[in-house]
Amino acid sequence: MLMFSLDTDSSLAQALASQLGVALAPHEHRVFEDGEHKLRPLVDPRGRDAYVLHSLYGEPLCSPQDKLLQLLVFVAALRDHGAARVSAVLPYLAYARKDRQTKPFDPLTLRYVAQLFEAVGTAQCLVLEAHNVAAFQNAFRIPSVHIEAHRVLEPQVLARVGQAALAVASPDPGGVKRAQLWRESLAQTLQRPVGFAMVDKRRSAGVLSSDKLVAGEVAGLTVLLLDDLIASGDTLRRAARALMQAGAKEVLACAAHGLFTRGAADALADDAISSLIVSDSVPPFRLPQHAAVRAKLSVASAAGLFAQAISASHLAWRR
Repeated sequence: MLMFSLDTDSSLAQALASQLGVALAPHEHRVFEDGEHKLRPLVDPRGRDAYVLHSLYGEPLCSPQDKLLQLLVFVAALRDHGAARVSAVLPYLAYARKDRQTKPFDPLTLRYVAQLFEAVGTAQCLVLEAHNVAAFQNAFRIPSVHIEAHRVLEPQVLARVGQAALAVASPDPGGVKRAQLWRESLAQTLQRPVGFAMVDKRRSAGVLSSDKLVAGEVAGLTVLLLDDLIASGDTLRRAARALMQAGAKEVLACAAHGLFTRGAADALADDAISSLIVSDSVPPFRLPQHAAVRAKLSVASAAGLFAQAISASHLAWRR
């Protein structure tokens, strides 16, 4: 097995390599003066099963588009030089939010990204918590492995809540299935009932509305508010306020991907949110170091679950 990471100084990559018991394979990443990039492996990939980790979030010096192209070029180079199989390991998959047409002439961006992976010879994609699992699985004609965020977040959440009576809530109708799956998993793990709720939300042209209706009983319960990602934080703030108004004891905001775009620190510092737990798919570099929300924030590592998925995949390939 060869394990590459195109993320610079990635603690997730180092933890993943440690879990797998391998060293990260070396590669060259050269940036030309005009902004073009050259990437190549520095070990012979011929006949090997290669895994390439790249989390496709934007950062100050590298956009999601830059990272996507870098990954595609590197996968293609590995294939050109004889790698038997190349898998893309994507803690955060960019462009997954645009997975259906809601307005005239809308693009199906997730499907186009999937076609790019297929075009360069990617064997499979391993992804943590896609925005819409059904759309993600239908977009890819190559095999895909979907890792559910609640499996990453659950150990820290359970350590935080102790024996409290729980409910899992979705901040919008689109996340209902995600929240229901976690509720079912928690009920089985804890061997006791776990409630469920949903907060109504409508979004059109970026404007939120109808966010005060809570479906489900949350009075007196500790509510685990689960979403796939946090951008501005406004959806979680509105949902947490609605849940507290409906009688929740406290609200723990949980998400796979903490993008934390402009305004997120103020939104998530709201008193309606008692704690915030995200995975390490995206480093929280956009949050100010001394913001009040930092005191609420816990980061759970996805390295163990990615290592399990990669080990199972590699073992199946060798048979």
